[in-house]
Amino acid sequence: MRFALDALFADVPAEQIAEARDFYMSRVAGRGPGTLEELQEARAKRSAPRTVDPPAVEETIEAADTRVPVRIFTPVDGPPRGVCLDIHGGGFYMDSAARGDERNRELADALRLAVVSVDYRLAPEHPWPAAPDDCEAVALWLVEEAGARFGTSRLAIGGSSAGATLALATLLRLRDRGAVGRFTGAALQFGTYDLSARTPAGRRIADEYFIQAYAGRLEDRTVPDVSPLYGDLAGLPPTLLIVGSADVLLEDNLALAGRLSAAGNDVELRIYPESPHGFTGHPTAMARTALSGVDSWLRDRITRS
Repeated sequence: MRFALDALFADVPAEQIAEARDFYMSRVAGRGPGTLEELQEARAKRSAPRTVDPPAVEETIEAADTRVPVRIFTPVDGPPRGVCLDIHGGGFYMDSAARGDERNRELADALRLAVVSVDYRLAPEHPWPAAPDDCEAVALWLVEEAGARFGTSRLAIGGSSAGATLALATLLRLRDRGAVGRFTGAALQFGTYDLSARTPAGRRIADEYFIQAYAGRLEDRTVPDVSPLYGDLAGLPPTLLIVGSADVLLEDNLALAGRLSAAGNDVELRIYPESPHGFTGHPTAMARTALSGVDSWLRDRITRS
């Protein structure tokens, strides 16, 4: 058996690959804040999220002795067929659930889903385990209340970057509680699955401030709640992994796909050529194709009997 990276690439038109290559050649690559002062400055400079219509319903839910703000979207055309728990990215230390309002409104209407987005606490003000505690609380609330609140108990979970890490950590917590069975799928985009700096992949991001802000006080960051790559991954729902071939986290995602499969899970890995970290948030046809693929995958999992 030959193992070649390009054999794992998603099937996309050549013109989309060329467009992505040109777009990223002309785009200055960014880097996250490197100190607390830079983080505070970056937060202050962030523009307000765009408003959407109809807007999100803002609530605070309570579960597992934790109160968490959430933003809820329901479809404009008929009752929800399922519920998607969305966990935003931002390195565990930036952004908010509102940053995903445009995508979540589109998702709710296109797939006829209720979308519940978590405003989890951010580092360094609230380091680990605050964020996974908040995400677990919302997930448990959905397990208990989705049927009564939305008329359906079919659940899915999604997240990008740090949000994908938190989504996987949430599933592991639910699995250990015996409460993961309601989740029909997990769509995870370019997650950071090893924060330990003990693997070649982890060492590539070892000097990033977000790791120090989120989990720097831990002596051992191989704890699966921090670095899910090290966990027992058996008994998880079907998982879609999305990552770009130029992503610094590509090796993380390859390793996770292998471990999920070895643990007996249904896993699909889609690698998009010429694409760096965060590419699904960029204005390219490649990004639109990838997100359309996520939508189709989620639709199949939510509507599957």
